[in-house]
Amino acid sequence: MFDVCVTIVNTKERAEIEKSLDSLFADSMESGLNFGIAVIDNSSGEAVEELEKKYTNLRVLRQERNMGFGYSHNRAFEAVTAKYYFILNPDTEFPAGQNFLRRLVKFMDENPKIGMAGPKIFYPDGSLQYSCYRFPSFFQPVFSRTSAGQTETGKKATGRYLMKDFDHNLSIPVDWVMGSAMIFRRAAYEQIGGFDERYFMYAEDSDLCRRLWEAGWAVYYVHDIHLRHTHGRASAKVPGVFRALIKNPFTRVHIYSWLKYFFKWRNNRHYYPHDI
Repeated sequence: MFDVCVTIVNTKERAEIEKSLDSLFADSMESGLNFGIAVIDNSSGEAVEELEKKYTNLRVLRQERNMGFGYSHNRAFEAVTAKYYFILNPDTEFPAGQNFLRRLVKFMDENPKIGMAGPKIFYPDGSLQYSCYRFPSFFQPVFSRTSAGQTETGKKATGRYLMKDFDHNLSIPVDWVMGSAMIFRRAAYEQIGGFDERYFMYAEDSDLCRRLWEAGWAVYYVHDIHLRHTHGRASAKVPGVFRALIKNPFTRVHIYSWLKYFFKWRNNRHYYPHDI
């Protein structure tokens, strides 16, 4: 069994994955961890099997078509046995000399009631990327995608959702953390399962964290362990909600997932104690 398995979904990002893994292996040379890598290839057409030759303990799991974010990571959880799973986006990079994985695993080992944790994330230019959140209101997509977000009410709602009132130099329990980089305890996975596969993309990370809180596991933001993430926001590349619905398939997927999420949790609005 691995100490931690890093799980990455590939659609057509092999070059990004190699860049990310190069930085991870360089940072983890002295970690002392037995860690593996699972790359779930969603019919990318790329020669990803070459990654198995380049990196130690890397396994490629092929799928005949793109099955979505949560479904794909679930296949890695099933195929590889590890104490922790580190869910990672391809467009990430690990600053040298941090010993990222070792420190993140140590944090989880020292806090056995935490089921999920996310590190601090920076954009490539060094600015903070908001990666921990409060659970959203139904109207948050409206504030995020329309001019309503520029109103006083919209700014207040978005600021609360993004936790802009929180000092990101603190490690605290949070409602949920972004799925681009999150460590998931196997014991929690064995209790509640993995991602809800009804979401093709978007909302599955919030949903999983909510299920963890429901089952008595805490979710944490860890401020002193960090990485860089490009975060392309594919669903927001076409401005204006109506134009985006017509021209951007990611927008349609995002809204569809949002509706599924709120239908699923429509009668669940209670406060989680946020303690460990």
